[in-house]
Amino acid sequence: MTQPFPFSAIVGQAEMKQAMVLTAIDPGIGGVLVFGDRGTGKSTAVRALAALLPEITAVEGCPVNSAKPEDCPEWAHVRSTKMVTRATPVIDLPLGVTEDRVVGALDIERALTRGEKAFEPGLLARANRGYLYIDEVNLLEDHIVDLLLDVAQSGENVVEREGLSIRHAARFVLVGSGNPEEGELRPQLLDRFGLSVEVTSPRDVETRVEVIRRRDAFENDNENFMKKWRRKDTDLRKAILAAREALPKLVTTEAVLHDCAALCIALGSDGLRGELTLLRAARAIAAFEGAAEVTRAHLRAVAPSALRHRLRRDPLDEAGSTVRVARTLTEVLP
Repeated sequence: MTQPFPFSAIVGQAEMKQAMVLTAIDPGIGGVLVFGDRGTGKSTAVRALAALLPEITAVEGCPVNSAKPEDCPEWAHVRSTKMVTRATPVIDLPLGVTEDRVVGALDIERALTRGEKAFEPGLLARANRGYLYIDEVNLLEDHIVDLLLDVAQSGENVVEREGLSIRHAARFVLVGSGNPEEGELRPQLLDRFGLSVEVTSPRDVETRVEVIRRRDAFENDNENFMKKWRRKDTDLRKAILAAREALPKLVTTEAVLHDCAALCIALGSDGLRGELTLLRAARAIAAFEGAAEVTRAHLRAVAPSALRHRLRRDPLDEAGSTVRVARTLTEVLP
């Protein structure tokens, strides 16, 4: 069975699904970090997202999915100017991956058979204009983390080795998942995720039964199950495209900007990335809901996801980050 589980059919986990939809509307939000128990649908949601995303238009044969012929890198030797549609790339970055596999390296086969120095693109090239997914992101090796930080900052992959000097665009939405019991994430990488979501196993019987029912139907009555939920996924994809169109037209008042700053100051979040991400996420959800302007309600809807991972530890406050954000929201944005 090659079809992924439909995104719309995932039971519960509303905040996780909302965060992923928001990054589909505005990739500039900066990605999603999903932390929680094993078996809570983290990987399933990412696979489902791949099938949900609208297609992109790219130059035929371009290894970095360039949107225009003039954007194709010279080393790729792309001669075609034909534009084709293809699925938005969602690329897995496995644990234990080598640096060459990530950034690309010398094409050994061509070097040996033809005596030519040629570049073999890596995972970052394939992920350009799409998503890069890291399962168990908190177990990623430090040198790969450093590499991803550099590329995420610049939006460009630079490879200089074995006599090669290669550059290409590498703009992608980073999606990471992990189990907090297996270790924390380095602060530098944690800050690179726009949104952070905590998922837990459902505690009520009815929700767990519904999960079992849908999974059983997916495996044993796949045709009817997919027919039902594919329509809902199609409607959601149309809503994402409509939100992308509406995003530039949204009105953002001075009061909303003031609320963003006041909330982040009250929470003591470091830097200004919190305000910027909070505003982008609020604009995305406002566009998704068809609103004409961003309101305080939109800020409240996305504040936990945008800010919970940006808080300093407070030894005098034993409450978790989610509780602290909720408490501060009540005080600052009543």
